Amino acid sequence: MGLRNQSSMEQVAEFILTSFQLPRHLELIVFVVLLVVFLITVAGNITIITLVCLDQRLQTPMYFLLCNLSLMEIFFVTSIIPKMLVDMVSLSKAISFLGCVAQCYFYFVFGTCETILLAVMAFDRYVAICRPLHYAIIMNGWVCAYLVFGCWLAGFLSPVAPIILLYPLSFCGSNIIDHFFCDYASMLKLSCNDVHFNLTLASVLSSVVLLSSLFVTLLSYIYIIVTILRMHSTKGRQKTFSTCASHITVASIFYGSSIFMYSLPSQGRSRDVQKAVAVLTGMVTPFLNPFIYSLRNEKVKEAFKDCLKKRKAL
Repeated sequence: MGLRNQSSMEQVAEFILTSFQLPRHLELIVFVVLLVVFLITVAGNITIITLVCLDQRLQTPMYFLLCNLSLMEIFFVTSIIPKMLVDMVSLSKAISFLGCVAQCYFYFVFGTCETILLAVMAFDRYVAICRPLHYAIIMNGWVCAYLVFGCWLAGFLSPVAPIILLYPLSFCGSNIIDHFFCDYASMLKLSCNDVHFNLTLASVLSSVVLLSSLFVTLLSYIYIIVTILRMHSTKGRQKTFSTCASHITVASIFYGSSIFMYSLPSQGRSRDVQKAVAVLTGMVTPFLNPFIYSLRNEKVKEAFKDCLKKRKAL
């Protein structure tokens, strides 16, 4: 489906995703790389979920939250990468209007879930390090379940209003989305209506979620750092900090790229830069998470080694 007539005010039946607009041979190379990244991401996060479910040592609040983070990561990458891979090997890069809206919705659902969960994980580390005697009471099973349920609920509800406001819009002119997935702002640019309210609402919601989550995370780590600096034992400081290092690394990458994408003004920013940051948020971070948490976490490494030993013994 090509360009639509400027005078047409019909609802589009489909959009065209431009993806990366590379020469064919480079596009096939990128396809192979992204396919490998996607498979490793899914396999790595499934491994973490499996280890947490099977190993008694990992059945604690910290790893329960990590298990949910891995589940969110799987859903997050699945919302955009499979369609992008299909587009890279297909001559047709079309996606239906409803399919585009659905992809946009679920991308922001799981992104929001993860954003809020990172703040919950920071709070968990704060309680564990700053109030260790009360940890079992504060972070009991029911509290953890409610916190995680709140993350999922907020994730599914927060994009509802902006997505509903897409339906009354008319689309005229081009139906080509200059992106590799159905990003909300990219879809609005194709509308011939006044979309100022839509953009403002989406920006406000994104900023509230991102900045409030970032505030909780930063506040938690300020208290954690103060507590660590008060410790007399150097070994104790290193051991305590190592339990937070994985989360700090993941949170820094995720918050940095997300705030750049959805909370800062995009005027004057090239599409290539936006696509590169979207790749960092949507593909690189989920890909790195299993490695960051497994390589920097002794309990996860021990559980993985024990799991391999049991398989060999069978």
